Amino acid sequence: MGVFKHAEFDNHESLHFFQDDVTGLQAIIAIHSTALGPAAGGCRRWIYTSDADALTDALRLSRGMTYKNAVAGLKFGGGKSVILGNENAPKSPALFAAFGRAVDSLGGRYITAEDVGCSVDDMRHVREHTEFVSGLPQSGSNAGGDPSPWTALGCLQGIEAAVHTRLGKDSLKGVRVAVQGVGHVGLHLCRFLHEAGAELFVSDVNGDNLKAASAELPVTVVAPAELLYADVDVLAPCALGNILTSTTIPRIKATVVAGAANNQLATEADGARLAERDILYAPDYVINAGGIISVAHEYYGSSSEDEVRADVYRIRERLQAIFDEAKSGDRPTNELADELARDLVAAARSRD
Repeated sequence: MGVFKHAEFDNHESLHFFQDDVTGLQAIIAIHSTALGPAAGGCRRWIYTSDADALTDALRLSRGMTYKNAVAGLKFGGGKSVILGNENAPKSPALFAAFGRAVDSLGGRYITAEDVGCSVDDMRHVREHTEFVSGLPQSGSNAGGDPSPWTALGCLQGIEAAVHTRLGKDSLKGVRVAVQGVGHVGLHLCRFLHEAGAELFVSDVNGDNLKAASAELPVTVVAPAELLYADVDVLAPCALGNILTSTTIPRIKATVVAGAANNQLATEADGARLAERDILYAPDYVINAGGIISVAHEYYGSSSEDEVRADVYRIRERLQAIFDEAKSGDRPTNELADELARDLVAAARSRD
């Protein structure tokens, strides 16, 4: 199947493939939209089972970034990059230098930062070869650094709003939350949830992540295959996407799904399936926008941590508005969020 007929192709503005024989770099940069500003989205390094899977991920993630940035009110369009991990191209300064040159060749149409499989240090090496990068080490009291704590903080705001709407509770004390994935974002979220009094159930395919979470926090470890179906109030997916499907949704016991993972719904119809079961879904790109909010403040400069925090706290207001409209209009939350994002992008294009 050609790119233009790909199921996840959504009138993307451009798609770029990069290869560097010296470092083994193989990367895809997908630019979905620049209507609201330069296309911004992190770089994911992952071992894909096929090139086709990497392309699918880049297309879906870049579209999600357009929607995320639009709803968050940022001066960014949507883009995403994926680096195909393999044994012939281990993580190294040279690999990220090559990636930096690839980003730079796009002349600022795409701005990168760290995502799954990448770190602040990796972005330092990217920065040596391009100015179009954020998520760099923090300087003084200015915004910057690892965006994952901000993603987690935004998720906390979203979980609080969802629990208030679905369970009628103004506190997370005693609320049972299953966190799928306790890596960078997931562990930060667990810390916030613990401080708020939640009871934690966690899983991760990475044993080191589980050990770190168990050593620091009072958590109940659940097998990865069972966590989706745990008897909890809130399911917080914080790993990879495509977990909410026609097969998994009927078995979910939680009444709220609110987490940091991108592309949690396998298809748009799965949002309706959740609604039919009276499971309140926090659209992923709305609840997990804290990281890109931090990136935007860093990239455009002259912002403090307090200003970033104030913007991240607005995630709760946005989700509450979506939840209220979904209830009054009897519509799935994902449909409303998508409609809002598309309208914002269309309005920007009409002004050009």
